[in-house]
Formats: sequence, structure tokens, C-alpha cells
Amino acid sequence: MATSATTSAPLIEKHTIGYVPPEDRHGKVRDLFTLWFGGNIAPLPIVTGALGVQLFHLNLVWGIVAILVGHLVGGVLMALHSAQGPQMGIPQMIQSRAQFGSLGALLVVLIAGVMYIGFFASNIVLAGKSLHGVVDSVPVPVGIVIGALGSGIIGIIGYRFIHVLNRIGTWVLGIGIVAGFGYILTHIQTDDFLTRGSFNISGWLATVSLAALWQIAFAPYVSDYSRYLPANVPVAATFWTTYLGSALGSSLSFVFGAVAVLATPVGMDTMDAVKLATGAIGPLMLVLFLLSVISHNALNLYGAVLSLITLVQTFAYRWIPTAKSRAVISIIVLLACCFAAVGASADFIGHFVDMVLVLLVVLVPWTAINLIDFYAIHKGQYDIGSIFQVDGGIYGRYNPQALLAYAIGIAVQIPFMNTPLYVGPVSAHINGADLSWVVGLLVTSPLYFWLATRDSAYRRRLTSGKMVNSL
Repeated sequence: MATSATTSAPLIEKHTIGYVPPEDRHGKVRDLFTLWFGGNIAPLPIVTGALGVQLFHLNLVWGIVAILVGHLVGGVLMALHSAQGPQMGIPQMIQSRAQFGSLGALLVVLIAGVMYIGFFASNIVLAGKSLHGVVDSVPVPVGIVIGALGSGIIGIIGYRFIHVLNRIGTWVLGIGIVAGFGYILTHIQTDDFLTRGSFNISGWLATVSLAALWQIAFAPYVSDYSRYLPANVPVAATFWTTYLGSALGSSLSFVFGAVAVLATPVGMDTMDAVKLATGAIGPLMLVLFLLSVISHNALNLYGAVLSLITLVQTFAYRWIPTAKSRAVISIIVLLACCFAAVGASADFIGHFVDMVLVLLVVLVPWTAINLIDFYAIHKGQYDIGSIFQVDGGIYGRYNPQALLAYAIGIAVQIPFMNTPLYVGPVSAHINGADLSWVVGLLVTSPLYFWLATRDSAYRRRLTSGKMVNSL
């Protein structure tokens, strides 16, 4: 379906966190498929997917099953967030003020910003390693800086350029990863490719969780990339194009990582295993992955910058920053991440994965609250003007019902957690499987709905002010 409201949208994005008016809406809903498919054919999901066989000791078959289950389940939540974009026309984190209040949303915004800065730093490390793998004379620190600069330029240009690059990347990277699979499967270098590892319930559940949480990690900014589409784009169309693109692209990358490490001797670094396993086409694969990580990482920089702008705008509510402000903040974040990544330890990626698992414990209840509020309570009807007011307008500075459900949603996950900081008693009893995200979703969703619908204030909000963007 063509969904272009304008025939010539500017290449450099002029909006930041402000509402995108109808005359500035543009794009096609199918762009969401290419964005999330192309964006997920990248080194970081390949490295993450390999953990199912490397760290959790699953064999190939059970590893693939766990990967598919995790992405298919987690992708539902991620795509439901994406479908909010055209209806709201504002970034995801700004919208959270309607659920938590203008000040109540600050914690979630801060956590999302930290997580995406971590994603950005991790990806520029992978870019540096990939560039060094392609050209030995380029040291990893230099490669890190080059990768960061490339992502920075894309992120500063913004929304439209990100979509354009991923339309191209979907075809190039899609063909590339299929060719990579073909080469690996016809040049297996191990005798235990199908027999290494075995089924174990804790490892299987851990891999499912890792895949599902990969999808949920996009939730705080997925609708940022659909908010420019016209408001009349069907919710179902936005959902399915996002869901299929993200679930398919992520699953391919996760499985590719697992296949590469099983096709090479035990103990190899994942990207080294990819280079060895792809043999003659290995250098080409590394070039494609290098370009992919630079392009994909622009999303992390873009999301981090919007989160930081949201934090500042909470207190400077009259300030709706321009493209210039976004560029300046992007440069500051880029420089800080370069400094941290160049001086990082060799196990930076491992530490980052640990950090994401911890942060997602506090993001899962936010996901539940946001989706229940949007689809079941407000049904897509919000007062955009109130969202940008310093006192939260009709939503207030704090929403006690959301904050209570959020706190309980975090607390109930603790016994089921398995993170580097803490292993809960239930997780320890089931051999380390982390089911915290499942429990968090199942408890927080009905709890918030019950609390919110018992509160007469929410009914007043539905009938107060000028509601826009009805589902």
C-alpha cells in the first residue's frame, strides 16, 4: 500500500521528538519490513545467536527451535509497539508520559537511553573488529572510530535516510546471508556439526529468552520509525510488516551464528568462526557485515539521542529541539562512545549482553503497561498537547496506578531472574533458566488493566481535552 502524504520529504529530518503533522507524513508501510529485516542482518545478532550453542550447549536442531520460538513470541510485542507510530506521530518514549506522567516516565526513558548507548558502543567495537578483519593494516581502535563516524552521519541525517539504506540493505544482506549459509553447509569443517551439544531445558529456555528479549529490546524505539507514516495506515499493516521483517531477519542472523560456530572448531570467537566457515567468500561477508553494522547502528544512536532529548525536554518543556540540536547531541554521544569502546576490555560484548539482560528486567513491565494502556484502555486516543506539557496536562506528573504496577512487575521477576548480578531461587532450582520476562508480562498486564480501570481519573482523561489519533 502506498502511503505517501508528500511527494518530496526532506532528506535531513527536521523533526526530533515533536508531533509529526499530517503534511509532513510520508513513506510506505512496506518500508518497515526492509528496515527491520535489513537492520537485523548484522554481527551483533549473529554473535548473540551463537550463544545458544556456545554458552548454553544446545545442539543445532534444538538451538534453531529455541531461536525461532523466542523471536516469534518477542516479535509480537515489538510489532505491537510499532503499530502505535502512525496513530501517535510522536516517539515512543515521549508517548510513555501518557502512561506514567511527565516525571514518572523519566526512569524508563533513562534506562532506554543507557541501553541504546550500550548497543551503539558494542556495535562500533564489532565494526572495528570487522574492518580489521577485512584490512589487517587498520587497527581495531581506528576501525571503531571509522564505524562510529559512519553511523553518526546516518543518524544525524535521520529517519528517511535510515529507511533508504535499509531498503538497499535488505536485498544485499539478504542475498549475502543466503550465500553464506550455502557455503558453510557445503564446507563443514567439523565432524560433530549435528551432534555437538544436546537438549537441556535450562539452555533451551535461556536461548528462547535471549531471542525474545532481543525483540523486546527494540520496543522503546520501534515506533520512532513508523511515526512518519500517515495516520490512516491500518494497524494490521504496520504490525505485520514490522513483525515479519524483524522476526525473519533476526532469526536468520541468530541461526547463522549458531551454524558458523558449529561448523568450525570449538572455542573460536564467533566472528572469527564466520570468517573461517565462509572460506572464499569470507572477506566479502565481512565487508557486508561491516556496512550492515554501520547502518544498523545509526538506529541505536538515533534512539539514544531521542531519549536524551526527551529527558531534557521534560524540564525544558518549551524546547522542541531542531535538527541542529539533534546533530550536536549525536556528536557528543558518538565521541563518548568512541572513547569508551577504544578503552574497553576484550570481553566488552559479553559484558554488554549481561547489561542488557539486567536492564530488560525493568523494561518488560514498561512494555506491558504501554501496550495495555494503548490498546485496551485508551484505544489509541491521546491528548498530544498534554504529553508535551511540563505538568503532564490531563496525564499529570505521576500516574500512581502505572508506577505501582511497574514496581510490582519488577518485583515479581526477581525470583525468576538469572543475571550476572543476581540469580533468583526459582531460576537456580530450574538449572539457571531465566523466565523473569514471562512472569513480568503475565503479572503486569492484567494488574495494570485492573488498577487503571478502577481509577475514575482515567475515564476523565478519555473525555477531557482534544483526543487525536483514534484507532
